Amino acid sequence: MSLSAPDLKELEAALADRLFIQINGWHLYLGDADLAGILAIECSARSDQSPAVVARQAIEAVKVNVAGGASQLPLSRLLPPAQLSDLEDILEPYCG
Repeated sequence: MSLSAPDLKELEAALADRLFIQINGWHLYLGDADLAGILAIECSARSDQSPAVVARQAIEAVKVNVAGGASQLPLSRLLPPAQLSDLEDILEPYCG
């Protein structure tokens, strides 16, 4: 199951404004990092599951280029722990 185009855009906007990666004390929101759309697509593809499962699987699936693409890290390694709970809250109306 996946989300409709309007729901996907709505989810992307929510992710862009509320979630951030944290590097050395700096917060970079997913919208500014151009990661909100990719995460929304990954979440949409799993939307038939619970928000907790969707959140964990999606942040593992999204790979973030670092060092100019020389390496990749899963998004889960860059999100502060509290952001996982925020992601689950955002996903609540879209999952299940």
